[in-house]
Amino acid sequence: MKRKRARELARHYLAEQNPTGWFEALYAESGGDAGAIPWADMAPNPSLVSWLDAHLAGGAPPTGAHALKVGCGLGDDAEELARRGYKVLAFDISRSAIKWCKLRFPATRVKALVADLFVAPAEWGGAFDLVVESYTLQVLPPAVRADAMRNIARFVAPGGTLLVIARGREPSEHEGEMPWPLTRDELDVFTEAGLTLVSFEDYLDGEEPPVRRFRVEYRRE
Repeated sequence: MKRKRARELARHYLAEQNPTGWFEALYAESGGDAGAIPWADMAPNPSLVSWLDAHLAGGAPPTGAHALKVGCGLGDDAEELARRGYKVLAFDISRSAIKWCKLRFPATRVKALVADLFVAPAEWGGAFDLVVESYTLQVLPPAVRADAMRNIARFVAPGGTLLVIARGREPSEHEGEMPWPLTRDELDVFTEAGLTLVSFEDYLDGEEPPVRRFRVEYRRE
C-alpha cells in the first residue's frame, strides 16, 4: 500500500513536469509515520554496510575524509558513515525529511541540508572523498536520470570514490513501475563524466523475495 501511494504521487508530479516534487509530498503527508515511506527501513542499507566493512582498512577512513550522502531520506546511511569516522554532509530535496532526520538523531555529527541535486551548490564540486548514492536514481524518470548522474559525478574529489547502489535489470526486461531498475548501460554516464569503473557487482539481496541489485564503485583519478 505504501508503494502504491508513492507511485500515485510520482505519477501526479511527473505529469506536472516536476519529477522530484513528490518526495516532499510523500514525507509531509506521512505525519511522521515511517511505515508510509517505502524505502525507510530505519537502519543503514545492508549493501552499504557490507561495502564499508570490506573497504575500510583498519575499520576507519583516512583522518578528515569527507563523505556525501545523496538523497539521505531519514538519515540512517548518513549516520552509519559518520559512525565509521567520515565527516558527513547529507542532503535531501524534502524539507520534511531533513527535519525528521534531526528529530531522530539530535546529537548527530552529520550536517543535514535541504538541497536539490539538480541545482546543488557549486562548492560541492570535487569536494568529497566518498559519495554514496543509494536508491535515488531508481526513483527518477529516465528523462532526468542522466543529468542526475552527471551532477553526482561532479561531487567526487580527485582520488575519491563514488558508490552507487540500485535495482538492476537487463535492457530486454520491462522497467516496470517505480522504483525503476537501471540497466548497466545507463550507468555508463558516470564514466562518460570522467570517473573510472573500479568494480561492478550484480547480485540478489537478502530481501524476501530477493531483489536484483547493482553495487558499483567508481573512482576519480
